[in-house]
Amino acid sequence: MVSRADNSVLGRWWWTVDRWTLAALLALIGFGYVMMLAASPAVAERVIGEASRTLLFLKQVVFLGLAAALMVSVSLLSPRDIRRLALLGCLGALVLTAATLVIGFETKGARRWLAFPLLGTMQPSEFLKPCLAVVSAWFLAEGNWAAAQRAAEPQRGLGLLHGRVLWPLAALGLLGVTAVILKSQPDFGMLMVVVSVFLAQAFVAGLNLVFVAVLGAGGIGLAIAAYFILPHVRSRVDRFLDPSSGDTFQITKAMEAFGNGGLFGRGPGEGRVKNLLPDAHADFVFAVAGEEFGLVVCAVILLLFAFVVVRGLIRLLAEADLFVVLAATGLLAQFGLQAFVNMASTLHLIPTKGMTLPFVSYGGSSVLAIALGMGMLLALTKKRGSRAEEAL
Repeated sequence: MVSRADNSVLGRWWWTVDRWTLAALLALIGFGYVMMLAASPAVAERVIGEASRTLLFLKQVVFLGLAAALMVSVSLLSPRDIRRLALLGCLGALVLTAATLVIGFETKGARRWLAFPLLGTMQPSEFLKPCLAVVSAWFLAEGNWAAAQRAAEPQRGLGLLHGRVLWPLAALGLLGVTAVILKSQPDFGMLMVVVSVFLAQAFVAGLNLVFVAVLGAGGIGLAIAAYFILPHVRSRVDRFLDPSSGDTFQITKAMEAFGNGGLFGRGPGEGRVKNLLPDAHADFVFAVAGEEFGLVVCAVILLLFAFVVVRGLIRLLAEADLFVVLAATGLLAQFGLQAFVNMASTLHLIPTKGMTLPFVSYGGSSVLAIALGMGMLLALTKKRGSRAEEAL
C-alpha cells in the first residue's frame, strides 16, 4: 500500500487519480487478453497458417502491455501538459492521416494505414481522435473565457470579442480539415464519431441550441449524402434494412454465436463461429464472447464501459475548469460511442461498421490510441487543489 504521507510523484498520483475508473479500464484490458486467447488462434491459423496460431495473440499481449503502461504514464501529467501533448499529437496525427492519401496502402477500398519498417502498420486517425477532442476543448474553453472577460471588462471589448470568435472558429477549422481528410480516405464511421464528439462538446460549452440544431442537421444531411454517394455505405444500410438484398454472412454468424452461447456460454475455447468469421478477433470479438462466455460475461463487459462513462460524467459535476469539463466530455463520448457502435453492430441493432471494441478487439493502433485517450481522462479528472489535499 502507498502511504498517504508519500509525497513522491507516484504517491500523489495514487491518492488523486480515480482508482475506480482505473480499475475498470484495467479490467477491460484483462478481457482483451482473454478474448485474444479465445479468438485469435483460429483466425491466425486460417489467415496465416497453423504454424502461426499464437502470433496474433503474442502481438496483442505486447500491445496491451504497452497500452497499460501508456495509460498510466499519461495519467501522471498535469492538465497543462495534457494540452501540450494533445496539440503536438493532433498536428502529428493530422499530417500522418493526410499522408495516407499519398503513401498509404489500400485495404477494402480505403486508404487508412501507413506501413513502417519493423513496426508494421499504423492507422494515424485513431490517434487523431483523442488529441482532436482535447484540442477542440481547449479552443472552445478559450472562447468562453474571452466572452466572460468581455462581460467583466467591456472597455477591452474589441480584443476580447475577437478572441471569443476566433477560438471557436479555430476549432471549427481544425474539425473541417479533419473531416475533409477522413472523407477522402474514406472513413465515414470515424468522421461521424469525430463530428458527434465535437457537437457534444459545443453543446456543453454553451453553444446556442439553434446552432447545435443546425450542425446536427448538417450531420444528418452528410449521412444521407453518404448513402447516395458512397456505394459501401449504401450497401451496408440496404443489407441492414433488408438482409435479403446482399451478403449478410458475418452478421448472421454473429447472431448465431449469441444463440449458441445462451446465458453462460459454451465454455472457453469451445466456440465454433470464430472459425468462420473473418474478423472474429477484431470487429466481431463481442460475438465470440457471447458464444464462449454467454450473456452474463457480455453484460459485465457492457457494464464496465457504462461504468467508465457514467462515473467520469459524475466526477465532472464538481469540476470548475471548463477545459477539463469539455476535454473529459469529448474523451468519454468517444469511448462510449465507439463501444456502442461495435456492440450494436454485432447485435444487428445498427448497420455494420468496422470499429473495434476498446481494449478488447485486436489492433495495435486502436489499443494504444484508446490508452492515450483514457490516460488523458485520468489525468484531467485527478483531484486537484483542496480535493487533492483532502485525499492526501
